[in-house]
Amino acid sequence: MLTRAVRQGLVAGFAGAVVMTVGEKIEQRVTGRPDSHVPGAVLTRLARLPERSGRPSRALNLGMHFGQGAVLGVVRSLMANAGLRGPVASAMFAVVRLSNDQVLENATGVGAPPQTWPRSELVVDLLHKTVYAFATGAVADALAARHGPGPGQRHAALRPGRQSDVGPVGRADL
Repeated sequence: MLTRAVRQGLVAGFAGAVVMTVGEKIEQRVTGRPDSHVPGAVLTRLARLPERSGRPSRALNLGMHFGQGAVLGVVRSLMANAGLRGPVASAMFAVVRLSNDQVLENATGVGAPPQTWPRSELVVDLLHKTVYAFATGAVADALAARHGPGPGQRHAALRPGRQSDVGPVGRADL
């Protein structure tokens, strides 16, 4: 399951990043908001590359933007293959995506805690990351569903709800 989930996750995460980027470009045309160069600055610091004055290169920016999206897609794919699918799983994953961004941005000194941002920037960021999470989730769920229900779904099928008298699915059934 792990190898399959990694392959599926990279595909799902990249697809989610593409959908998010299309949404960002549409929003930027409407609002006039400029491109963010935070992803490239984070990658520059993580890779310990020399920092240039001004903004990081477009290649670094896009590399971090799509690379981070693809790699995080693996987490959503693991969720889907385990049986955590649908909009609730995608909402949980949105928190993972937002947390990942904030940890990297704040740990590298590139970003500031979201509670210090102007509210309009915070709303835009939350919107785009949520779009990414749900698009990634839709692809991850579809790819995982080709292999049937996950262990969590098989367990839930034994008796709906969380029940103390329903044991785990047998290893042979995984």
